Amino acid sequence: MKRNPQAKIKTINELASILEKLRKEGKKIAHCHGCFDLLHPGHLKHFQAAKNKGDVLVVTLTKDEYVNKGPGRPVFNHHLRADSIAALECVDYVAINEWPTAIETIKILKPHFYVKGSDYADRSNDLTGKIYEEEEAVKSIGGMIHFTDEVSFSSTSLINTFLSPYPQEAKEFFHVFKKKYSASDIINRLKAAEDLKVLVIGDIIIDEYHYCSGMGKSAKDNIIATKFSNEEVFAGGVLAAANHISGFCKDVTLISCVGLKNNYEDFVTGHLKANIKQEFYFRQDVPTVVKRRFVDPAFLTKLFEVCYLEDSLLMPKEIEEEICESLNRSLKHFDLVLVTDFGHGMITPKIIKLLSEKAKFLAVNVQTNSANLGYNLITKLHRADFICIDEPELRLACHDKTSNIERLIMEVSKKINCDKIIITRGHKGSLVYSAKEGFIQIPVFSKDVVDRIGAGDAFFSIAAPCVCKNNPMEAVGFIGNAVGAIKVLIVGNRSPVEPVPLYKYITTLLK
Repeated sequence: MKRNPQAKIKTINELASILEKLRKEGKKIAHCHGCFDLLHPGHLKHFQAAKNKGDVLVVTLTKDEYVNKGPGRPVFNHHLRADSIAALECVDYVAINEWPTAIETIKILKPHFYVKGSDYADRSNDLTGKIYEEEEAVKSIGGMIHFTDEVSFSSTSLINTFLSPYPQEAKEFFHVFKKKYSASDIINRLKAAEDLKVLVIGDIIIDEYHYCSGMGKSAKDNIIATKFSNEEVFAGGVLAAANHISGFCKDVTLISCVGLKNNYEDFVTGHLKANIKQEFYFRQDVPTVVKRRFVDPAFLTKLFEVCYLEDSLLMPKEIEEEICESLNRSLKHFDLVLVTDFGHGMITPKIIKLLSEKAKFLAVNVQTNSANLGYNLITKLHRADFICIDEPELRLACHDKTSNIERLIMEVSKKINCDKIIITRGHKGSLVYSAKEGFIQIPVFSKDVVDRIGAGDAFFSIAAPCVCKNNPMEAVGFIGNAVGAIKVLIVGNRSPVEPVPLYKYITTLLK
C-alpha cells in the first residue's frame, strides 16, 4: 500500500524522534537539503541517487523567508514545495527547515549521509560558503558528505524561461546583457572592490516607524484617530550608507556629527557594523536628526511624518575646522570618498571645497527632502567623479521640469565636470551615463515593493565602489538595479543589503 504523501511531512523535532528509532534498527539515513522551488527531472535523479546511499531518504526545505534569491522567489511557497516532494516515491520524509541554513538541522537529524548535487563538489561555486560549515556539521555527528553525479537541470533557468517573474523590458534586457556578462563575472567585479579604503561622510538620520491603525474620525474634531501598535528605530542617512558599503568593502571609515540635544549616541555607535571605524563630532546646539513616520502596518502606508531637526543652524566654526583638519590629514589615504548629503548641515561649503580638491575619487549623492526642497542641489559641487541622484533631484538642479533627461544629464556633467552619472527613476529603472559609453537605460527588475525608503542610498552605496574600480557603467547600472530590487523588499533600514543575497539574486537573474 502506498503511503499518504501528507503523512511524510513532519516537523524537524518529529523527524528527529523517528530517525532515532530507525538508526537503532540499523537503518542508514540519507539527507538532502535545498530550496527545490520548481521540481524537475534533475531533482528526481538527485533524490533517487541519494536514496541509493541509504535505507531512508529525508528531504528538508529552505523556508520561504530564507530563500534569498531576490524578488519573485520562491515561486512556490514552502508548503507547496513540501507537498510536491512528499509525493515522490523515493522520498520517505519531508520537513521544512527552521533555520537559514542546514547546519542546525544536520546536527539534530544526524544523517549518515548528507547528499548534495555535483555543482557543490567545486566549493568555489558555493556563493554562501556554507558548504564547508555543512560538511563540518556532518562530520561532527559521525556522518559524511556525498555528491551525486546525475543529469543536471537548473530550477532558476526553468523559472526564468517559463515562469519568469520579471517585467517584459527586464527580460529583454537580460537576454542581451547575458551575452556580455555572466553572473560570476559580475560577482567577481563586486568582490574586487573589497580592498578599497573608503571614507563615508554625511548626515546621520534616525528613522522611527510608529505603527498605528486608523480607528476613524474623531467625534469632536476633524481628525482621524489612530491606535498605536509598536515602533521600530532604524539607523538611517549616512549610517545606512556606511552599513551597505561595509559589506562589500572591508576598510570603511565614517565621519559625521552627532547632535546632543537628544540622546542617540549609544544607538548610533551600536547600529554600525564592526568593520566601520567611527569618527564622530558632537554638537551641543542641535539634536541628532530624527524622522518619525507614522505607518499603517497592514500595507506599510505612511500616514504622516514629524521631523526633529535644527538644520537652519550653521555648524560651529570650531567643529568645521576640526573636520577639515582631519580630512586634510586623511584624504590621501582613501581610495574612495562617499558623500551622502541630506542637507541637514553636515556637508558645509568649506567641506565640499576640500573634498572636491583633495579626494582621489569622489562619489556624491545629494538629496532633496521636505526640509531642503530647492536648496540642496547637486550643482553646489565643484567636482565629482561619480554622481547618483534621482530624476526629480536632477530636474530641480537644472530648474527644468519637462526637458529631455539626457540633455539635463549632459548639462550637469559639464557644470560639475563629472563624466559618470546615474539617475534613478523609480519604476522606470535607471539611466546610466558615461562619457565613454554614452547613455544606457536599465529597466526596473521587479515591481514588488514593500518600502521605498533608503533604496536610492543602497543603490548609490554599492554602485560607487564599482565605479571607482572602473567597471563598465552598464554593469554598474545592472548591479545598482539589482540592489534596488532587494532593498525595496526591506522595511526602512531594518537591515542593509548584504553580499550573499545580492550574489544569489545576480545568479538568479543571469541564469
